[in-house]
Amino acid sequence: MSRLDLFIDRMVSQRACLNAAAERTASLPGPVFELGLGNGRTYHHMVETLTGRDIFVFERAVASHPDSTPPDDMLLLGDVFETLPQALARFGATASLIHADLGGHNAAKNDAFARAVSPLIEPILAKGGLMVSSDRMYFEHLTEQPLPPDAVTGRCFIYG
Repeated sequence: MSRLDLFIDRMVSQRACLNAAAERTASLPGPVFELGLGNGRTYHHMVETLTGRDIFVFERAVASHPDSTPPDDMLLLGDVFETLPQALARFGATASLIHADLGGHNAAKNDAFARAVSPLIEPILAKGGLMVSSDRMYFEHLTEQPLPPDAVTGRCFIYG
């Protein structure tokens, strides 16, 4: 499969999983967390899809398109290994939806990162909340959920 096809599968799956998770968590109170802003495409989609919900973005340094940049008061800047514990102290276990697209192009590095960050993500998710990730995660209590029909297996994951 070409890299272009892999990218398309990931984008289609990411949109399908985010849309499904947004619908399933629509009645839950609590903030939404976007872990990793990048150029802001996913954040922009979440703003369009999750109207009326607070979306906090975790990012090391903002480099997004101006139309896809969150307001300063919704941005948590710094290393995720520092900002996630800070978010737990600030918000508690209240996040209704968490999305993470933190990996790069190295599968082994992505897996090691997912193993390291998973224990920091699980405690901030509200009961009944969902985690959508481009990488397989390693949670103690959250379990992998079925994907929506238009998602490609292995290209996006939902946990709850």
